[in-house]
Parts: sequence; C-alpha cells; structure tokens
Amino acid sequence: MSALAEARPRSVGELRSRFRQGKAALIDHFREARASSTAASRLVKALTKHVDGTLQDLWDHAMMPPGAALVAVGGYGRGELFPHSDVDVLVLLPPGEEHANDALKSSVEGFITACWDIGLEIGSSVRTVNECIEESQRDVTVQTALLESRYLCGSRRVFNDFRRANTAAMDPKAFLRAKTLEMRQRHLKFEDTPYSLEPNCKESPGGLRDLQVVIWVARAAGLGRTWTELASKGLITPFEVKQLQRNEGVLKLIRARLHMVAGRREDRLVFDLQTAVAESFGYAPTKGQRASEVLMKRYYWAAKAVAQLNQILMLNIEEQVNGLQDAPMRPINEKFLERGGMLEVATDDLYEHDPHAILETFLTYQTTVGPKGLSARTLRALYNARELMNSDWRHDPVNRATFMKMIQAHEGQTHAFRLMNQTSVLGRYLWVFRRIVGQMQHDLFHVYTVDQHILMVMRNVRRFLIPEHAHEYPFCSQLAAQFDRPWVLYVAALFHDVAKGRGGDHSDLGAKEVRRFCRDHGIESEDATLIEFLVKGHLTMSRIAQKEDLSDPDVIEAFARLVGTERRLTALYLLTVADIRGTSPKVWNAWKGKLLEDLYRLTLRALGGARPNMDAEIEARKQEARHTLNLYSLLPDTEAPLWKTLEISYFARHDAGDIAWHARSLYRFVESKEPIVRARLSSLGEGLQVLVYAPDRPDLFARICGYFDSAGFNILDAKVHTTRAGYALDTFQVISPTLDQHYRDLISLVENQLAAALNQTGPLPEPSRGRLSRRVKSFPITPRVTLRPDERAQRWLLGVSTSDRSGLLYAIARVLARHHINLQLAKITTLGERVEDTFLIDGSALQQNKAQLEIESELLDAITP
Repeated sequence: MSALAEARPRSVGELRSRFRQGKAALIDHFREARASSTAASRLVKALTKHVDGTLQDLWDHAMMPPGAALVAVGGYGRGELFPHSDVDVLVLLPPGEEHANDALKSSVEGFITACWDIGLEIGSSVRTVNECIEESQRDVTVQTALLESRYLCGSRRVFNDFRRANTAAMDPKAFLRAKTLEMRQRHLKFEDTPYSLEPNCKESPGGLRDLQVVIWVARAAGLGRTWTELASKGLITPFEVKQLQRNEGVLKLIRARLHMVAGRREDRLVFDLQTAVAESFGYAPTKGQRASEVLMKRYYWAAKAVAQLNQILMLNIEEQVNGLQDAPMRPINEKFLERGGMLEVATDDLYEHDPHAILETFLTYQTTVGPKGLSARTLRALYNARELMNSDWRHDPVNRATFMKMIQAHEGQTHAFRLMNQTSVLGRYLWVFRRIVGQMQHDLFHVYTVDQHILMVMRNVRRFLIPEHAHEYPFCSQLAAQFDRPWVLYVAALFHDVAKGRGGDHSDLGAKEVRRFCRDHGIESEDATLIEFLVKGHLTMSRIAQKEDLSDPDVIEAFARLVGTERRLTALYLLTVADIRGTSPKVWNAWKGKLLEDLYRLTLRALGGARPNMDAEIEARKQEARHTLNLYSLLPDTEAPLWKTLEISYFARHDAGDIAWHARSLYRFVESKEPIVRARLSSLGEGLQVLVYAPDRPDLFARICGYFDSAGFNILDAKVHTTRAGYALDTFQVISPTLDQHYRDLISLVENQLAAALNQTGPLPEPSRGRLSRRVKSFPITPRVTLRPDERAQRWLLGVSTSDRSGLLYAIARVLARHHINLQLAKITTLGERVEDTFLIDGSALQQNKAQLEIESELLDAITP
C-alpha cells in the first residue's frame, strides 16, 4: 500500500474530523494575522485547496464509477472560498446515463450525503454533458456557474467534452445582454448605490459581484480570464489593473472578516456586525469617529472605485462584442463628440493637454442635447486624470468660472453633479466635499451617506423648478417658480451638510466653508449673505415648526425677526422641505408638510408688518366655521353652547375646518357624561384625525395613548384642550405603518374601541417595553429629558429625546397622569427611529423642586429602552 493511501482517512468520521480541524486552523490563523488583502487571498485559496482534497477523498470513498467526473463550479470553481461560502459542485455523468442505474444512483447519493455529514454545505447538481448544455441555454445563472468550471477528479475525458461543448454553445452577445440586464436588476434590488448603510459586500453596486460580471462577460467573449489578460488585449490600462487588484483585495478582506466574525455566511455589513468587523481590523473609536465609521469609509471608497471601473470595463467590452467602436461620431466641438449616445473625448490625452476640459466635460454633458452618459473612453480619461486635479487646478479662475456656469445653468444640475461625484471629480474640485464622500450618518433617520444626501437635497430643490414635478409639492413649485436666481439654493444645498463628521456644529462650520466658496467664486454679497444664512440656519425652520407652538404670536414674531425678508423666508422654506425629503423616504409625512407651510404663511404675514391680531383671526375662523356648518344644514347658533365653553387658545390652535368638524360632532353632546369619539380621514390625505370629548380626568391622555399603541397607530400630533366646563377636547393625527389605503374601513372601529377604552376604570396597565430595531440596538441614543418654564413662566416645556419604540408615548403619558400633570399641547416628532417630542404642560407638582426631580427621574426610566 502506498504512503499516500495510508495517509488518507479510511472513514467518513475521520474525514469529518480532519476537514473541520483543518478549516478551523485556517480561520484561526487568518484571525490572528494582520488584516491585509494578502492574508485574505491566502485564506480563500487555502480553503479552496482544503475542500478540494476533502472532496477528492470523499469521491474515492464513495467508489464513484470511472466514467463520471466531479467539477467545481461558481465561486468554488473560480477558486475563491470564503470561510462560510457555499461549495457548488457538478457531478458529470457518462454519456447515455441520463437515467442512471441503481448502482450509479446509490454512489452519487452516498457521495452527496457524505459531503453533508462531514460539514460541507454543498450545492450539487447531477447531469450529463448534454443536460448541462440544455439547462445553461434556459438559465443564464446556470450558464454563468458552468463558465467557471474547474476539474476536481474523475474522468478527464468527460470533463474535456463538457468544456468543449460549453464553449461552443456560448453566444457572447446574448450572454453580455443577459448579464448586463441582470446586473441592473441586482443594483436596483440593492438600492442602486454603493453607499447603502448596510451594504452587501458581494451583491451591492460596487461589490465583488460587479468585478465578477466583468470577468464573466470577457471570458465568454474570449477576451481574457484575468485582469492581466484583459490588459494584454488593451481593454484596461496597467494603472487600472493595479486599482482593480487593490480594491478587489479590500472587498475580499472585508468579506472574509465578516464571515469570520459572524460565524456564518453573512455578506451584509449589517449594523450589528460593523463594529465587531472594524475591531477585527484593529480600528478603534476616536473622539470624532466610531471604529465602524472608519471601516465603512474604507469600504465605500473601494466600492466607489469598483463601480467606476465596472462601468468603464463593461462599456469597453460592449464595444468589442457589439462592434460599437465603429459607431458613427457626431462632433460637438473641438474637444468632445457624441458616439452611440455617449459623450466622448476627441483624444485620449485631452485632459493632459487641457486640464480645463475636465470640468468642461460635465458642462458639455449638462448643456448638450443627445448624450445620455459618458463613454468608456471618457470615463477612462477622467479616471487617469486624477493627478491633474490638484490645488492649482482647483484654484484656477477658468475652472471656477466653469463650475459657476454649471451651477447657474438653466437645467441639468442633478445629472451633472451626480456624475461628477460618481467619477470623483466633484470631491477633487471641492476638497471640502471630498471629506464627506462615504461619510455615514449615525442619527437613525438619514438612510444615505452625507454626499448622497447632499445630492438628493440638490435634486429635490431642482425638482421644485421642473413643471413636470409640480404635482409633488405644488406650494413649493409655486414659490420656486417666482424665486429669482434659484441657483443660490443649489449652492446652499451643496454646502448645508458639508461639515458633518468634524465635531462641533456642522451648521456653523458649513457656513464658514460656503462663505469662502462664495468669495472664491465671485458671488455677489447679497447672494453670498443669503447662502451663508441658509447653510447656518438650515435646521431652524424644521425645529420651530415641529417643536414650538405656532399659535403663539411671540414664536412667529421671533422667527420673522430671524429671517428678516420674504426672500430669505422662501429660500429657507424650500431648502427645509428639500432637506427633510432627502433624509429618508420614511421621515417626511403630510403632517410635517402642513406644519412647515403654516409656519411659512404665518411668518410671511408677520414680515408684512402685521403683528398677528388674534381677536381678528379668531373671529375670521369662527365665521368660516359657521359657513361650513350652514353647508351641513345646521340651524344658526347650533355651535353656541359648545363655543361658550371654549377658551381663546382653542380657536388659536385649530383651523376653521377642525372647529366646524368639532361643533358638528359635539353640539348634541356638550354635557355628555360618556366619552364621545369621532374619527375621519385626515384632511392631509394620510391617516386619521380622531376627536375625543370626555369629562377630564388625570389619566385620560394616558388611556388614549394606550389605546392607540395597542391598536398599532402612531400619533403624529396631539392638540389637547380643557373646556371651562371641565371637559377634555383633544384632537389626534394618527397613522398606521401597516396600512395605506384602508383607513376609511377603520373609522367606526376606532370610534367604538376608543370609547370603550375610555370607559375603563382602575389602575393604568403597565406599559409594554416594545422591541427595539437592529439599528437602534447598534446605534443607541442617550435618553434625555428637559423641563423648563416657557417664556411667560406660566407653563412648562417638557422635551423628550430617545429611541423610538412601541408604547413610548403611553409610558410618558402614564408618568404625567400619576403626578396629575395637565397636558396643553403635544408635538410628536419622529425622525426615522429617533423621537424628539415636546409637551406644553402645567400642574402644581411642577412648582416644587423635589417633585420636579422625581418626575424627570421617572420619565427617564420610562423612556430608557
């Protein structure tokens, strides 16, 4: 017996032990090694070799027939096994064995079972050569997996027959088209950006799959199997080969470390794992950055480079395969031409001889009808021109003039600036912008990196000026159409968050940066002052609208003094709406839109010199409400018994439509001893508006909140009023995250169930500790409670900041009820998964320092996850 045969294990148990020990040793060695691309490369190759040997032993152990062959396919065929990758294999049967005999079936089943028994999670298929070709013609995924086939053991002849047949059946054009469409679909599935906050390092745009697609289509077209081979065919430059290898190495290293930390196949850099993966790299938190932020920035820079190189190479291969290099050209000017719908440089060395042409590329793209993107030749020239984009280039007056032309152009800013960011030109021209490329925002409501958010806000501002989008935000579009020099809004959008992540107030730091930009780019003082004001105060309007009492004339007057002019007010309003809309699709809702619009209109009136005359305003609202009641054929003065019980503050806080609805719903129940609940579709077009009228008692608000929580509703706003007769007249705006178009069906249900809940007596039930989301667990917010008197020292302002969860508002209301605190107003602000709630309250307990401390302590306990 040979020494080799003696060294091989004789049983599945021995194979299992050797496989698991060998794999564990390789991963442990990788864990202890310095986190480098070289270490990751060695690991995936060593794991592949280790699995190769194990499968060969199992093949022999299963006594497979001599005419069959074992083939590695997919990523395993490529020779890249990560710690917990699937192992895809193909058992090639001899010709004529489509219906395998019992002995062959038994051998194959024994082999596959043994693989699973020893801990190899294989994906297996059993086919003849003809069956492989037939299946690959039907399914491009199978065709792709077979493209990377690698012989392991068994019949060489059968494997060689398979390779020849597979090559002969390949249609490069059809394969390229299928993989391109598949890639686009995959990009859309993964948010169509390399900057997802929880990216999949394999499948997301800029991930490893984008590099694999390039090799697949090149290999199918016979253009090469490696980056070096593609370079020898002139498809990529030596510089690009180095960039590809470097960034591919970074992605492989991150994926390998991610598998190792997770202890399972996990290709998503989810929040739960980002910190642990970062620490495995040796990253540590600093005063200004989390360890995970350092890791993610490294990932984003690599993914961005991969996305750029993927685009260049795919366009190049497409030209080769489809013969587009001979497509007709249309000269645009002496520097650029259009070929196949793409903007192309006239010569490969254009930027070397004329660096000014770098920015002119995007201005030409922005202002020329026809080109839908940049050609591979242009993208390559830009990629290789990075060293030219230095300090002298940034300070060149010609380039500054070109940049201002782009900002001030009639249209095209959204596409031009996104393309500048994708090609890294924007960050190299605006060095301050470069610092926030790939910068994460750990505030639980931004779903984009800072650079993506900025460009999204710029897009939103631009859409206000496009007639085709006027239906989205009619009031914003109306104001934008009348706004002179709208480009100042683009500049403000570009700089409003540019100082994020530095520590300190990013609004103040951003204002300094934009002041310098305006000076360097010759922006006149009036416009420069407005832009600086917008950047410095871009959070002010949303804070006032969502946290302060807009029925208070002093609040409106103070804001009017701050903005000073109608132009500044309009600009701030437009930027604020665009900013909130650019944080996350979940953050904006119609209620926030109404608050901002109300603040805009009230402030505009104050800027006209008219201090809010509450008596005249209230009388106007009453008259409008009476007119509405007449439309419902109610007798004159039907509303009088109810209105006699209401304070001026009630009429100040409700518009005429709500006042009429309340009167129509309650005129027969003014002295009712039973709770009256009425609901209707919100006039804002989202959710329900719910009216509660009942004899007031300390736990009333808490019971209302408890019902909405148990019924799965989120409270957006609460207007709480107590009548002179001692009745609570409260109005709530509520939505359900799980419902869209079915609110009408819930009206009677809410009316009956809430009324029944308010008739209950006895102690308030304990609040439920709702489950926290993964994001909240990964990026917890320190709970904060603030309690201070209002400006007149008559009532108190209670501020609460914490992570959102179900049952939170009920827990707060329960504490207030226990201390007999009266609630006058509630501003419920949900920012993604963070809440910033403000309550206007009063009560005798607030006059005692000891009781105050007790209330604050109990509130902290209630809001702490």
